[in-house]
Amino acid sequence: MVERSISQASVAGLSELETSKVLRNTYMLLAMTIAFSAITAGISAMMGVGLMNPWIFLVGAIGLSFAVHYTADSTLGLVMVFAFTGFIGFYVGPVISLYTSLPGGSTAVMSALGTTAFAFVGLSGYALVTKKDFGFMTGFINVGMWVLLGSIILGLLFDLGAFQLAISAGIVLLMSALILWQTSAIVHGGETNYIRATVTLFMSIYNLFMSLLHLFMAFGGDD
Repeated sequence: MVERSISQASVAGLSELETSKVLRNTYMLLAMTIAFSAITAGISAMMGVGLMNPWIFLVGAIGLSFAVHYTADSTLGLVMVFAFTGFIGFYVGPVISLYTSLPGGSTAVMSALGTTAFAFVGLSGYALVTKKDFGFMTGFINVGMWVLLGSIILGLLFDLGAFQLAISAGIVLLMSALILWQTSAIVHGGETNYIRATVTLFMSIYNLFMSLLHLFMAFGGDD
């Protein structure tokens, strides 16, 4: 009986150590990829690169995302995650430059950055401190991601007008849920690969920022 208790305690201890390792590696890689993405965004902005064709961006982002997930269990996964986040940053640079050139754009960009950072820290902190299991949100998130992809494609094909604001608001809610879900998955051992976890959180932050930026510009009367 004592031996069994000791064995269970050892397994629990190893599980906690593994979880801590995944969390540490995830947040370290996330910080590095965000910094790298900011650098590529700055480079594309300084080079005066024009706005990337949205279809090229969509295909490139989806393709690199699949490449990251396919190679996540190997060293090549690290190379692919930086290629993916660097590509996103290169696309975002001209977009931000365009927004800042508009009246009230600089304020909207700073507001979106601040709100995104506050939301990420708050949501991640809540999941870490409470250790609540948000696995019940899996179905909602899976459906939401397909709806998100569909809305993006529709937005490229048709002028959705005011519906774009509703879509942006929906993305904010979906990405907030995804941050809670992914952090919870790491805490509870549902996600043991820090590369996949990093990509999920990075895309959550990116989509959250871009949607908030759209909303801030719209409510500022400049969209």
